[in-house]
Amino acid sequence: MSAGFIVILVVVFVLGWGVLAYNRLVRLKVRTEESWHDIDTQLKRRWDLIPNLVETVKGYAKHESGVFERVTLARAKAIDASSPQQQAVAEEGLKGALKSLFAVVENYPELKANENFIKLQQTMEEIEDSVQRARMYYNAVVRDLNTSIAIFPQSMIANMFHFKAREFYTLPGTEQREAPKVQF
Repeated sequence: MSAGFIVILVVVFVLGWGVLAYNRLVRLKVRTEESWHDIDTQLKRRWDLIPNLVETVKGYAKHESGVFERVTLARAKAIDASSPQQQAVAEEGLKGALKSLFAVVENYPELKANENFIKLQQTMEEIEDSVQRARMYYNAVVRDLNTSIAIFPQSMIANMFHFKAREFYTLPGTEQREAPKVQF
């Protein structure tokens, strides 16, 4: 084999590897964007359900207007959030407001027995499960993308084509969790 043939073979190999690395990064970027939209879709399903839930509870508990306002404001903040971290914070606020709403429901046995309310509550639980699965998938895809961007030699391709690491969807306070202190 001549030296020229070996050089051509090395160049073809490096270019082939570069194309494969670039395509992998593109696929991961697209999967990340798609999985973020999946979260968004599930959250929109929940946001669309909340006004029906509030109206149903209002029919029984008209004097609980403060709870209804908190749920409405928390929903608006969740809809306006744009980044995964903002979304996580807003969703935690919305969950807290919804807990207050469900606490009000406990004071109205006839509401808890209302068929429409029961269906809304079941749908809300199904949506929560879907949101959780979508978040887990998103974080898995972000992990794969961020790892591919960070490892050598793919990091050279990632830097050359300006691939950026994505933010994980983490709930507020989970970044600084400490082990509980047990005292006797």
